[in-house]
Amino acid sequence: MKKGVILLSGGLDSAVTLYYAKNKGYKLEALIFDYGQRHKKEINFAKKIARINNIRYHLLKIDLSWTESSLTKKGIKVPSAGGRGIPVTYVSGRNIIFLSYAFSLAESIRAKSIFIGAHVQDYSGYPDCHLQFMKDFQAAVRKGLKKKDISIKTPLIKKTKKQIVNLGISLDVPFKYTWSCYEGGKIPCLRCDSCCFRTAAFKALGRKDPIMEA
Repeated sequence: MKKGVILLSGGLDSAVTLYYAKNKGYKLEALIFDYGQRHKKEINFAKKIARINNIRYHLLKIDLSWTESSLTKKGIKVPSAGGRGIPVTYVSGRNIIFLSYAFSLAESIRAKSIFIGAHVQDYSGYPDCHLQFMKDFQAAVRKGLKKKDISIKTPLIKKTKKQIVNLGISLDVPFKYTWSCYEGGKIPCLRCDSCCFRTAAFKALGRKDPIMEA
């Protein structure tokens, strides 16, 4: 069986990516990161998704408290949707750090694939979600590994959120166990970028977001 490592955040995109990889026949191990984000709901959802799928996961606690991000500093307000440029929800070097751990795990368990749920709607706001970054990072890391055949897989990279949700529906992803909101309330805030992308996607497909009924 093909082995793979998946970066599992607890969000919609990473859950769809997990189900996509499973559908392609991969036996996965998941990496879940506690990097001091403003709430733990996404971590709990990530663990839930891993357990539902009988996937071994590694919960790694790392300190990114120095980053000037609204996701790591509660004194910085989470912005409403519609801003331009790199938003304050950007966490400096996050995917660089996460992928470095993923390559280490992949080499150690003899996995040749690393799955990450980066996609086209992340491009403008998050430079470490761009396809060219993934290609360049993969090439750089391979130079420092014993095994040179580990690849980053980005099955959602050219898809919109609507297309991702539609793919998830076809794969029976339990969206009620995913969390996208940057806030950590009882229900999604419905005003941050992540909430707005998600809500619009379900609406465009004529569906109600299961998280609103959970």
